[in-house]
Amino acid sequence: MTEYGEKEAKAGLKEKLPAIETFPNQYSGYEIEIEIPEFTSVCPKTGLPDFGKITIIYTPDKKCLELKSVKMYMLAYRNLGIFYENAVNRILDDVARACRPVKAVVIGEFNPRGGISSVVRAVYPRSGGKKR
Repeated sequence: MTEYGEKEAKAGLKEKLPAIETFPNQYSGYEIEIEIPEFTSVCPKTGLPDFGKITIIYTPDKKCLELKSVKMYMLAYRNLGIFYENAVNRILDDVARACRPVKAVVIGEFNPRGGISSVVRAVYPRSGGKKR
């Protein structure tokens, strides 16, 4: 049985990615949903490409995400070795850091591999527990 070590587990978490830009929000009490239907990254263990759909849903506070910068940010994952779980959680952390939303969720729906598909959901603000 193949074991994954810290190297694979932490792959992609500290890589420099393009900044997600913002603009001032003019309204309150509404939700924005952004879909990235052709998300790609690379498995840090096998080097094979991973494909899926990322959905970002957030309630803006003072800032909204600028879509072109979101696109450039997401494209940077194309050659990045990172596990699904880490990608979804990192995207959530980067979105939260960029715009400080009232609330946000990032959903990653990943294409089947070996007959198994995965859905990973991360929510902001995070409830309990510490980031490892």
